[in-house]
Amino acid sequence: MESILTLGVTQLPNLDHLSHAEKDDLIRALWAQVQGLTARLAEVEARLSEPSKTPDNSSVPPSKGQKPNQPEKAKRVGPRKGSLGRKGGGRLLTEANQVLHGRYDKIDLPVVRPVVTRVERYAGHCPCCGGVTLPPVPVGMEEGSPFSINIIALMIYLRFTHAIGYRRLTRMVLHLYGLQISEGAVDAMLQRAKPCFDDHVAAILARLRRSRIVCSDETTVRIDGRTHWNWVLQNDQVVIHIVRDSRAASVVTETMGGHRPAIWVSDLYGAQQGHADAWQVCLAHYADLPIMPTSLLKPAPEAAAAAMGPA
Repeated sequence: MESILTLGVTQLPNLDHLSHAEKDDLIRALWAQVQGLTARLAEVEARLSEPSKTPDNSSVPPSKGQKPNQPEKAKRVGPRKGSLGRKGGGRLLTEANQVLHGRYDKIDLPVVRPVVTRVERYAGHCPCCGGVTLPPVPVGMEEGSPFSINIIALMIYLRFTHAIGYRRLTRMVLHLYGLQISEGAVDAMLQRAKPCFDDHVAAILARLRRSRIVCSDETTVRIDGRTHWNWVLQNDQVVIHIVRDSRAASVVTETMGGHRPAIWVSDLYGAQQGHADAWQVCLAHYADLPIMPTSLLKPAPEAAAAAMGPA
């Protein structure tokens, strides 16, 4: 009976075993419980009767509020009418009413894709003499490499003017032009094109071997995983690059072909000295030195006088 009074009535006990006093206590406990439940019910009903929170009556953000559906617009019948806010709206404009409003350009690049030309060459067999006659093919359609002179020229330009490696070259032409080509094919193109430049190289060497002033330099370059040297020899008119696996003075001797200029300009590397009557240190290499020996800045007077002519 004590649990009923303290914890509330959760289960009705057997009334036959209760005395009058216990029944009175039970009635009081039930009354108190009914009063508490009635109060809670009234509180819930009052809360439900309140309006729901919206962005208009509370701090609820506008994004959380429910938005009513827009009414459906009536479909337009016939052509669109002219603006009602402009006098004469919907009137037809003639060519006389047209005035140039603006002029601008749009620049675009066409999509470039390889053009494949299939060449079929038929041989004529003479039934009498058994001779075979082959017709000539157009220039540029000869047997051999499938790549035209234009593709070879593009490879030479990208490889040597922009110093693009073989792997990047193959990816570039694939992405830009849809042309699938291997690194070996690129190298074969360059090797086939090399003889076309032999006359130009010979002319550069001939001009360099008559020069009174020659400037030189060298730097390392990796070829097939091995260190080589890129030698550069030039005057004010021509320049030549020579790649060798040696940094010795013999590279300069071989390139100059016995010619000895009046003045040689280079850095302090010993292999670049002793190839001319006088030697001048390259100031571009050592302009930032805090101390410059004066002996390096004074070429021999007779060599300077001999170099007064055209280089």
